[in-house]
Order: sequence, then structure tokens, then C-alpha cells
Amino acid sequence: MKLTHLLGVAVASMAVSQAINAQAFDDKFRQLNDDKYRSPNIYRTASGAPGHGYWQQQADYDIQVTLNDENQSINARSTITYTNNSPDTLRYIWVQLDQNRFKKDSIGPQASASSAERMKKVSFSQMETMMTQEEFPAGYTITDVSDPRGEQMDYIINDTMMRIDLDKPLKSGESIEFNIGWKFNIIEADVLGGRGGYEYFEDDGNYLYEMAQWFPRVAAYYDAEGWQNKQFMGRGEFTLEFGNYEVAITVPADHIVAATGTLQNPDDVLTDEQQERLEQAETADKPVKIVTQEEALENEKEGTSETKTWVFKADNVRDFAWASSRKFIWDAQGFDNGESDVLAMSYYPEEGNPLWERYSTASIIHTIEHYNKYSFAYPYPVAISVNGPVGGMEYPMLTFNGPRPYVDEDSGEKYYSKRTKYGLISVIIHEIGHSYFPMIVNSDERQWTWMDEGLNTYLQFLAEQAWEDDYPSWRGEARNITGYMASQNQMPIMTNSESILQFGNNAYGKPATALNILRETIVGRELFDFAFREYSRRWKFKRPTPEDFFRTLEDASGVDLDWFIRGWFYTTDHVDISLDKVNLLTVNTQDPEVEKAWKKEVDQQDPKSITAIRNEDMVKKIAQQEHLRDFYNENDEYTVTNADRNEYKQLLDGLDDEQKEMLKNGKNFYVLDFSNKGGLVMPILLDLHFADGTKEHVRIPAEIWRRSPEHVSKLLIRDKKIDQVVVDPYWETADTDTSNNYWPARAVPSRIELYKRDHGDDSMMERYNEELDTDDKNAEE
Repeated sequence: MKLTHLLGVAVASMAVSQAINAQAFDDKFRQLNDDKYRSPNIYRTASGAPGHGYWQQQADYDIQVTLNDENQSINARSTITYTNNSPDTLRYIWVQLDQNRFKKDSIGPQASASSAERMKKVSFSQMETMMTQEEFPAGYTITDVSDPRGEQMDYIINDTMMRIDLDKPLKSGESIEFNIGWKFNIIEADVLGGRGGYEYFEDDGNYLYEMAQWFPRVAAYYDAEGWQNKQFMGRGEFTLEFGNYEVAITVPADHIVAATGTLQNPDDVLTDEQQERLEQAETADKPVKIVTQEEALENEKEGTSETKTWVFKADNVRDFAWASSRKFIWDAQGFDNGESDVLAMSYYPEEGNPLWERYSTASIIHTIEHYNKYSFAYPYPVAISVNGPVGGMEYPMLTFNGPRPYVDEDSGEKYYSKRTKYGLISVIIHEIGHSYFPMIVNSDERQWTWMDEGLNTYLQFLAEQAWEDDYPSWRGEARNITGYMASQNQMPIMTNSESILQFGNNAYGKPATALNILRETIVGRELFDFAFREYSRRWKFKRPTPEDFFRTLEDASGVDLDWFIRGWFYTTDHVDISLDKVNLLTVNTQDPEVEKAWKKEVDQQDPKSITAIRNEDMVKKIAQQEHLRDFYNENDEYTVTNADRNEYKQLLDGLDDEQKEMLKNGKNFYVLDFSNKGGLVMPILLDLHFADGTKEHVRIPAEIWRRSPEHVSKLLIRDKKIDQVVVDPYWETADTDTSNNYWPARAVPSRIELYKRDHGDDSMMERYNEELDTDDKNAEE
């Protein structure tokens, strides 16, 4: 600590000014409208709300699909009714063909980079994936594109997109109907990855199908982008239109089907007992088994050549997915949603128990309870979790989730780890949470992954923390993102999905953490929760852009967040606020009796020189000859003279009573010097520890950096002496280096790991002479 004494009259001028180089100055607080945002218009307002001219297209589907369980393929046909609600005239319609992504000559595989070094060591599963991608006959075969009269329509396929040319322009307010027929071979999900596919169970010879991105879907056309016809490369997901669906799914008669929407023909596909159980589940206080484990195991043994057709309807959804298997156990429980009733349902094979029957449906209901609290009431009649080969993926009303127990090879017993348990709960929360974002708040996933993944991961964190104390959340806490924030090879959050580096941290972790910091540290829970709910409700069943989200947060909270949004979303700066120095200043009383004594005390704290220390035993001349002493040997610079006293009296005579009181001010004036080493401006949060054992928390707003974003000083006036200062004591700003957060500085604790050296006695000679294992020897043993 640097100790300084100053005149009381100077205290008022203690605001610390920083020299600013106007040419090099980086204004972290400049408004985003200047260079980042689109201009407001009749479609999207400056407040972040939909404008009075907002519009969106509609695509309705009537689909018939048949699943072939013998060769793992589907054959299907759809009638699409497309309504042009835009003010524009359209001459063609773009359609997404996502299954084409798995063709070896598609842009995704072709744009996948590799290296000779990486190819020198690959796993068997990686080799299987590479070879399957070369050989598997993937992708759509389009069998028909026609109008209602059966007349063929012109179309062209461009990799994962198809353009259908219209015979006559589709004017604003008009609708068009057309048919598409198609078929494709279903991929094995564990081999080629993706968001759907089949799983084969070798022990019982059965298949489990999770069907997603399985039908040609009309691409989105909207005011901010026009046609969203970017190719599907694998990461950037989907930009779709809302519509109404009726889907007839023909499967083997012993299959159980889960799907988006509500079942229209239960009498045709369910037994009377299954229907009764479903009715009981609607008011049950715990999950009811619609298909029990014993029934599912018995079902696995049979097999049939007969088929059943399950018919589902779903209104105002942007997609449709389904799952089918004879292995499914099925449980359900009703939940009073406040505005409507929801039936939470889980479908899983016996391999998923005992984990799934305990946690899946409970996790669905928990998610809806807490997402309703922070956004809006879940609007659909069902919410489904399916266990299969896909680790985690979302569709309207239906999600695919992966974690299962494992079987001990020796005992045959099932076990699951803590990581698997919480992994299941978390992935269900996350995927059911996607029913809200982007299945209802319909952001452009093909362009902005963070708008659904980041927002959903933030709400996932809130829901996880409401499950139990010390829930092991992976993302959300500021402390969990610091390693990524300080890492190399980053891109800003505001980067197209296919160009992102460190995808999970960038699109999930960093935006989720940013929102949590806004809630806890920058805006406050009450204001932020209101603003987030306002955004959710404004854009429910609509398509927001990033500007709409950012503008709504500011509009509804009343807080200028441009500085935060710029730093967290548009740059790769990180937080590293360093406490460089603490200066203690006290008021100079001008009283010579006080001040010279104070100066003597301070000077005596300076260390003696090494020469003086070594000369202490030396006999000095003045000690040998006393007559050499005079006035200056008896009085030093700290001696108070009459002239000093007279000057002090004259000073007091010229001061009024208020000024005299200022000279008696006994407070401590601390000036703390900070450096912004990471470039990302944030509030400065402090814990002050006082000499009497008490503590005070201080929150300095980020705006302190507005005129000097690299270095700033802050004056704190306190009655008590400060013994210690801690920056960001609760680790709430994602500060990447806490070693410079302490005054006085702290030692950084670590451990020394001891190990025995491996002398490497194993030689080639020994390995050459090792006894060879033979089939005969193994047979004898």
C-alpha cells in the first residue's frame, strides 16, 4: 500500500482522470445501432417487437409414410399447401432435402477436412463410418413432384435443396398445393451420426427407429433474409415455417409409435387396456405404464408381417418427427399446465431401465414447470422423450435422448454412473426445453445456432438448479466458461453456424453464461426475468432475429446493454480485471504537532540501508567528543517550531467553521488502480475486509470504463482501515485470471505429484522371444 498525505481542500478533486488518445480510443460503450444492427422497419421495430407489418409464411402437410422393417427404408408421399403471406410475388419455392447430406458427394462430407497425420491412427468405429459413408446408398429418391391434377412440375435438386418452379407466380395472399413423393434408405445412427436413424439390437434381432428430417420440408422465406436456402452441412440446423400436419404412419403391427401431435385413431392401434391406461395417466400423480416392460419383452419375441397405420395430427408446428419399435415400453403422466393439460410421455426399450422409468417423465414435467415460469405456458397437448441411438435432439412435442445404464459383463447386472444419471436428466431438460426455443420462438437455426442453443442452455441451467442442491450443471456458471474465454482459435458468438470454432462452448456455453451474468450481475433477476419473458411472449410462434432479442432485453429492462452485447456477442475479448495497486490517503490536518509526528512515523517504516545496519556497532566521532554536538544534533526535521505554530494559527484564522471541520476529517481515502487485461469491460465487484474483522461488498458499474477502457482508478472513502481487497469474490464475471484479484497478493496453491521413473527395461529381444498364443493353447486353457 502506498501511503500519501493530502490537503483536505484537495479531496473534492480526487476524481481520477485518464489521458485519452482520441485516435486510438476504443469506445466499448458506443451504440450497436451505429454498426451492428439492421434499421428498424414496419416488420421489426426499434423496441425489438414485431412491427405492424410483420408476416410469415405457412406450410401445411398431409403425409402418408410406410416403414419397411425388412430393409430399413421408407416410402412416402405428401401433399403440401403453401400460403404466401408475404408482400412479395414468388416464382419458385425452395424445399430442404436433409437426407441428401449423407450422400458421399454432398457438400457436408466433401467439405470435411482431414490430414495425413490424423489418418495415421483411427478407431474401428471411425473406419466403419468412413467406409459406410463411401458405400451406403443414402439420400432421397424423388419419385414425384406434381400439382393437384397430377401434372409434373419442374424442379431442380441442388445438393440438400430443391427448387420447385411454379407454372404461374404465387401472389401475396395466395396459396398453392403440390405433391412430393420420395423414398430413402434409413441410416444406422451410431455409424453415420446425424439426428435420426435406426438402432439394431443384436441380442433380440429388433430395430428401433427415430425418424427425423425424413420428409422434404419447405424452407423459410422471411423479411430479413428472403429464402433461407443455405445448404445443410450438419451443424446449422433448420429454418422452417409453421403449419398444420396430418401424418399417417404405416408400420409393423407389433410396433409402438411415438410422434409429434395427438393420436387420431387409438381404436385402430391400441388395445382396450392400453386406452384405459392412457386415460388413467391423464390424472395420475406418477407415471402409468401404457406398455409394461414385461409386455415389451414379450412383444420383442414375436414379429409379424401385418401392419397398422397410426394417424397423428399436429397444429401450428414447424416440423414433425416420429419413432417406432416393437421394443418400446411406454409410460405417461398428465400435468396441469395452468392454461391446458399436457400429457408427458416416455418411450424406451428395456435396455433403458431402471434409469428411464424413474427419471424420464419426471424430467419432462420438471422442464415444463420451470420453462413456463421464465417464458410462457407450454402450448401443446403432449411432450415426449424417446430413448434410442440419438444422444439428444428436439422436434415439436417429441425429443430423442440417449443415456442408458450399462451391463456388467461378468455379473450381467445393470449399473449407471452418476454422470449417466445427471446426463439423462440434463439432456431431457435441454431437449424438452427446445420445444420452447426454437420450436415455438422460431429463430433461424441455419444462421444463428446460439439463438436456440444458447438461450435454451441458459434456461436448462435454471431448471437444473431447481432439481436439487449442488446439481452438477455443466454450463451456466461464470466460473465454468473461463478456460474457453481465455483460449485461442475462437470466433465471436455472432458467427454463422458452419464457421464456428469450439462449437459447444461458443454456441451453448458462452451465450448461456452471458445471459446468466446479465440476470445475476448486470441487470438483476427481477428486471431480467421480466425482459426475457417479454421476448419469449413477443416472438412466440414468430421468427426473431438477434437484433429483436437484444433490443427487447433493453426495451423491457430499461438498461443500456449495448456495451455488454458488443463485448460478449461480437468480439472474442475476455474478462481479466487486475487490481494493480491500493493507495491510502488521509487528510493533512495542517497542525504541525500532528503532521510532523505523522511524517516521522511514516518515515520510520522505511527500511534501513544495508550500510547503516552494518555500521551500527561502529564508534562514532560524536560519541567520543561530546563538545561537537549542537542544536541540530538535538532537533531534526520533525521538530515543531514557533514559526510552524504561527503559520497554523494564521491558517485557522482564515477558515470558516466548515473548512476547519474538513481539516479534522479522520476518514481513509483509498484509491484503487485497475487494469483491463482481457479487453472485455465488466462491473468491478469487490469485497473489502476491514481491520476490525468486518466485510463490505462493493459493486462498481461497468460504465466506470467508458472513458478509459484499459486503466481506471476508483476512490473509496471509509472510516475503517482496509486489510484486504478481493476482486470478483463470488466468481460471477467470468474473470479468467483470479491471481491478480487480491490485495495483498496471494500465493497460488497447487500440488507436487510424485512418481516413480519407468526405466523402460522391456526390450525388442524380450518381445521377440515372448511365447506365441495359439488356438490350440487357448483351447487347452
